[in-house]
Amino acid sequence: MANQENCMRVTRQSAKRRAAEAMSENPQHQPPANKRRVVLGEIPSNILGNSSLRSCSEPRARGRSRKPAKPISSSSIPASEKTPEEDVVGVGKVANEHIDAGSDDPQMCGPYVTGIYDYLRNMEQEEKRRPLGEYMQIIQKDVSANMRGILVDWLVELAEEFKVVSDTLYLTISHIDRYLSLKPINRQKLQLLGVSAMLIASKYEEIDPKPVEKFCDMTENTYTKQEVVDMEVDVLKTLNYEMGNPTVKSFLRRFTRVAQGNSKTPNLQLEFLGYYLAELSLLDYGCVKFLPSMVAASVIFLAKFTTQPKKHPWNSSLQSYTGYKPSDLKECVLRIQDLQLDRRGGSLVAVRNKYKQHKYKCVSTLASPAEIPASYFDEVKER
Repeated sequence: MANQENCMRVTRQSAKRRAAEAMSENPQHQPPANKRRVVLGEIPSNILGNSSLRSCSEPRARGRSRKPAKPISSSSIPASEKTPEEDVVGVGKVANEHIDAGSDDPQMCGPYVTGIYDYLRNMEQEEKRRPLGEYMQIIQKDVSANMRGILVDWLVELAEEFKVVSDTLYLTISHIDRYLSLKPINRQKLQLLGVSAMLIASKYEEIDPKPVEKFCDMTENTYTKQEVVDMEVDVLKTLNYEMGNPTVKSFLRRFTRVAQGNSKTPNLQLEFLGYYLAELSLLDYGCVKFLPSMVAASVIFLAKFTTQPKKHPWNSSLQSYTGYKPSDLKECVLRIQDLQLDRRGGSLVAVRNKYKQHKYKCVSTLASPAEIPASYFDEVKER
């Protein structure tokens, strides 16, 4: 083995010597030198005809890092050069960029969040994505608003049992209301509609949705797997497979952030109180007529009033981001406050029990004052 390796070394060395001798006798056959790859920064600017590329070709200074350009803030603009929109805190493009740029959460999509919410605001007003405000009187003959409330209350418990994300619950109720706005249903099939709607919403929102059998089990096998699947197909066809649409939760995320202002630490009590009030609104058929963005804004109004009743709950920043004046929210706010104070829906306890837990700061035990001052619904003065 050793003799074989030595022989191979000698053979390689001999081959290299013969190649070197051949090149020295005939230099024209020498291989070209390896070309070094040229980076864009070393290409002369006169070769780059495009002026936008020419700026990229300038070599960077070595040995020190270049300082980033200082962003222009509204405070650095002279008052004489500011537009009226920029001079108002929370109003206009500058204020919007300030709030959105302050988020470290990549899911908030800071660079293009304004466009996203403009799109959602337009989508929520599309007729095909909106339930009828009076479908109980117009479409349904065997189902009442009270039955709907009982169903939603049970679905809240089901969502807790399955540990689904809150978006699944909101989308489930949206599918139910839209279906009931288009098709009459027998009261014996109302629960079947509920589990099928949550099955669809789970497939839309959840990473690992529960199988059909689990939903059948939660109804104590009142319905068979085939019945659930058949209702699922019926819901999909009735809604024309338009399953994604904005819900209260879609807007509540951003409005909560705006309500907390420039606070470096999140106000969890305000956040959980907003979630609690928003889920209470799902119980009330009377809230169906309001746009999801209006319900979300009303929830923020009432949550701020509950935590700080002596302070005006609205400001110009919230008005700018939500697009609603306090007077626009009055009817919706008072409706949700009735739910909060047990003036309506007091027998439906699933949401209240859920938010009595310490992980939600026991926010369902908080109550706002019985009356909201009329001045709080007056127009907010820009500052």
